[in-house]
Amino acid sequence: MLAVDRGHYAPKNPYTDAPQPIGYQATISAPHMHAHALELLAKHLQPGMRALDVGSGSGYLAAVMARMVGAEESEGGKVVGIDYLSPLVELAVENIMKADADLLESGLLQLEQGDGWQGYEKAMPFDCIHVGAAAESVPEALLEQLKPGGRMVIPVGTTSQQFCQIDRLPNGNFEQKSLMGVMYVPLVHPSPRI
Repeated sequence: MLAVDRGHYAPKNPYTDAPQPIGYQATISAPHMHAHALELLAKHLQPGMRALDVGSGSGYLAAVMARMVGAEESEGGKVVGIDYLSPLVELAVENIMKADADLLESGLLQLEQGDGWQGYEKAMPFDCIHVGAAAESVPEALLEQLKPGGRMVIPVGTTSQQFCQIDRLPNGNFEQKSLMGVMYVPLVHPSPRI
């Protein structure tokens, strides 16, 4: 986290340990939640690994993840950040270009506009998936895109939310643990569900 200056990603109070608005009813999570998520995902963010950041918003956590998987000139490391609002994707690109442009220029970090509920099939499977907004249930597409041995952290719930860790076991089965109560903005369905 020290390698990516949060000041480039939060318009006001970037170092306050609380969620900060970034526009479009979206927030950048509190630093302690980013730190907690990275701690849970650290073994799955090693050089050369692949990660997905759903609801990438300001681009901050995606940039931190990219620094982790791209360390030591490793080959194959990649982070895809996805957000459903194109203005947020544009904001993330602007933020990253301030001091972390090498991540985009090298292809280590890719930002896409799309439906977070559907993940990003083109770059799967992922060693880890971070979801930065609360889903009322765990999106099936994200489970499918997680590599056996991989890990996802995701807030789940509506009025009452739990921060969950989901591990995909080597045999393909899933193990889910609720870690703590949280309060995140909802993971939006970009188009009406049928």
